[in-house]
Amino acid sequence: MMRHDFHTIANWVKPGSKVLDLGCGDGSLLKFLQDTRQARGYGVELTDANILAGVKNGINIIQNDLESGLSVFESGSFDHVILSQTLQAMRHTEAILREMLRVGREGIVTFPNFGYWKNRLQVLRGNMPVSDDIPYQWYDTPNVHLCTMHDFEALCIKLGFHIRERVVMTAGTPVRFLPNLAGSLAVYRFGRVQ
Repeated sequence: MMRHDFHTIANWVKPGSKVLDLGCGDGSLLKFLQDTRQARGYGVELTDANILAGVKNGINIIQNDLESGLSVFESGSFDHVILSQTLQAMRHTEAILREMLRVGREGIVTFPNFGYWKNRLQVLRGNMPVSDDIPYQWYDTPNVHLCTMHDFEALCIKLGFHIRERVVMTAGTPVRFLPNLAGSLAVYRFGRVQ
C-alpha cells in the first residue's frame, strides 16, 4: 500500500531530478519517484532486511547510519534530499537537517504531527498516542523526538531555513483549516534563505 505522502513528494520532484532518500526503508518512495518522475539517486538505510528489500525494488541503496552524518556525499550532489517519516526517529535532528541542505539544494521532510487533536486527546487521557501515523506503543517505538508542525517551523527559523511549501493531511485528505490541530501528517519542502 502506497503511503499518502508519496504523491505530494512526487509533485515537488521535477522529472529527471537527482534524489537522496534518507532512511529509505524498502525503497518504495525512491522506486515510485523513479517510475513516475524518472528520478535518479540513492537510498540510505541501516537495516539489512530493508537494504535487501531495496535492492529487490531495483534502487541504488547505501548502508549508512544517518546519525553519523552524510559525509560520504559531496556538497550540492542532489536536487532533493528526502527524510520521509524518519525525522522523529533521529537523535540529532538539527545536524541531519543541516546535512540535508549541504548535500542537496532542497529538503523534503514528512513526519507525524504530534499536535493532531487525536494525539492530544490520548495524552489528555494519560496515554502516549498510537495511530496510523504513530503506530508504535511507547515501549517499542523507534521515535525519539515527536514534534508538532509549530515545533518544526520554529526549528526551521532557528536554522535559517525557508519553508517553500507545506501540505498537511489526515488519511490522505488535505487539511487547510487549523492544520496543526486537524492534520495528522505534515509534509514540508524547504531550502536555505537566499
